[in-house]
Amino acid sequence: QVQLVESGGGLVQAGGSLRLSCVASGRTFSGRTFSTYAMGWFRQAPGKEREFVAADSWIGGTTYYADSVKGRFTISRDNAKNTLYLQMNSLKPEDTAVYYCAADGSVVHSTIPTDFGSWGQGTQVTVSS
Repeated sequence: QVQLVESGGGLVQAGGSLRLSCVASGRTFSGRTFSTYAMGWFRQAPGKEREFVAADSWIGGTTYYADSVKGRFTISRDNAKNTLYLQMNSLKPEDTAVYYCAADGSVVHSTIPTDFGSWGQGTQVTVSS
């Protein structure tokens, strides 16, 4: 199983930016490397279900975004550093949530939380109005 550690959350005013990072470590799935893992970002606000934010396919580098963040957030990865990023611009109060990084070696990509077998502990993002 892969261990994931997120960082970069914090308090920011509406319109501001934050960059989240997620470092992967631990034993890889059947000897595979970080570059062959599907990766994703999800978020969960108080009283709400966990929702998809962005995902990165390990084949072809295709990226996927929730409609609510399209054009404002960018997902990227640095395979040499085993790190996934989420650049968040033009933040809105409704972006306030705990943000989770997720990984799975058995899918090419996914936007469904139950498809991911490894999760980080989450990092809090708070956007003030």
